[in-house]
Amino acid sequence: MNRRNVLFAMILAGSTISLSMTAQEPGIKPETNAPTAAQTTPLAPKLTASGHPDNDYWRQHDQQLLSDFPWLAHFKDADAKLAPPAAGENRVVFMGDSITEGWHLDQSFPGKPYVNRGISGQTTPQMVLRFHQDVVNLKPQVVVILAGINDIAGNTGPMSLEDIENNLSAMGEMATANGIKVVFCSVLPAYDFPWSPGQFPAQKIITLNEWIKSYVASKNYNYVDYYTPMKDDRGGLPATLSRDGVHPNAAGHAIMEPLVKAGIDKALAQ
Repeated sequence: MNRRNVLFAMILAGSTISLSMTAQEPGIKPETNAPTAAQTTPLAPKLTASGHPDNDYWRQHDQQLLSDFPWLAHFKDADAKLAPPAAGENRVVFMGDSITEGWHLDQSFPGKPYVNRGISGQTTPQMVLRFHQDVVNLKPQVVVILAGINDIAGNTGPMSLEDIENNLSAMGEMATANGIKVVFCSVLPAYDFPWSPGQFPAQKIITLNEWIKSYVASKNYNYVDYYTPMKDDRGGLPATLSRDGVHPNAAGHAIMEPLVKAGIDKALAQ
């Protein structure tokens, strides 16, 4: 092969290598390694059949609803062991949810015959179903009812304000029919629910409290307004009164104590 042919072969070989490299280059561009649409789209949170987040708390909660919706078993033994009121005893039963359950009545009202029948997470339809067992059968002079916040949160499914009002009315009627004086409490303020965020219930709470106040007046019951002295500018429960924006702390209970005491005293005097 002469010198010219050798030179031509070298040039041709170099061109082939260059073309080969150029053909591979797009395969290593950054954008070709970008995540696919399936990788970048956030996964929807997994929910239980009831629509609650799929975690241990809600799975246990939903199982409880299936096995004992009102949770009659919760206080069944305690109710059976509670002796009838002594002569002259002004027994008071506090009916409610976790806000009531977490209230240490023996510390707030030492020496008083006050019975706590709050169950965490409960809604008004559950309370209606256990009202005879956990209130009427205990033969109190007064029942203090604080309920509705978990209905708004949807703990046992969608609930309209009218549904809540009907259930509150049912409890009031059962108490009156059995000679028990009634104290209804306003729902505490809440800007949002840590266990079910994004509902922003402040306005619904205001509307429900307006109905409770009007209903109480029409039935000559007694009304305790927790809402007004405890709300912040957003219609929520401030951090100074609550650890989570829903459940009162010691400072919150310090506001509630004299208010409910006045309501109970008024009911007993009727």
